[in-house]
Amino acid sequence: MKLVIIKYNAGNIQSVLYALERIGVEAIVTDDHSAIMAADKVIFPGVGEASTAMQYLQDRQLDKLIVSLTQPVLGICLGMQLMCAYSEENNTQCLGIFEERVQKFQPNSIVQANLKVPQIGWNTITHLQTPIFNQIKENSYCYFVHGYYAALGEHTIAQTDYVQPYSSALHKNNFYGLQFHPEKSAGIGEQILKNFIQL
Repeated sequence: MKLVIIKYNAGNIQSVLYALERIGVEAIVTDDHSAIMAADKVIFPGVGEASTAMQYLQDRQLDKLIVSLTQPVLGICLGMQLMCAYSEENNTQCLGIFEERVQKFQPNSIVQANLKVPQIGWNTITHLQTPIFNQIKENSYCYFVHGYYAALGEHTIAQTDYVQPYSSALHKNNFYGLQFHPEKSAGIGEQILKNFIQL
C-alpha cells in the first residue's frame, strides 16, 4: 500500500510520520502531483494559518489536485479546515470539499469567560459515525489545538463541545477530516489512523 502525506508549509508532518511508524505503516512526504495521484491513501495534515497555507497550495496547484483525488483522503486540523468552503481566518476561500464554514471561537458569556482560545488539550468526541470510528467509544478523549472550528453541518461525523458544539470530524465521499490530532491522541488516535488505512 502506498501512503502519501502531502508536503506543504504545515507544522505537524513529522509527528504524523512518527504516529504512522508506531502502527507499522510507512509513508512518503511529497508535493509531487503524480506521486500523490498514485497513492492508495493520502493524508493532508496541517498546523498554521489558513490564508498562507491556501496560497502555498495554489502556487503549486495542489489545491486543484486535492479536490480531484478519488482515493481516501484524510485532512487533519488545519488540513480539515482547508477542506471546508471558507475560513474566517484572514477571510480565506478554501477548497470547498465540505460546505461547512470555519469560524473563530467567540466565548460570549460569563460562564464561558474561562474558556481560552485557542482550545488546547483533551476533549471528548461524540455522535460518532462512519467506519473511521470503528472500535472507538462515544466520549473518547482526543487532543485538540485550534482557535477556529468547522460548524455543524450535513457532513459532520463527530461532534465536540467547546464554546458551542462543532464538527470534530467531517466526511463526504472519499474525503475525511479530523479537527483533533490523531497523532497526539494516544491509543484512540492510533486506532483512528488504522481505521483510515483500512478503509
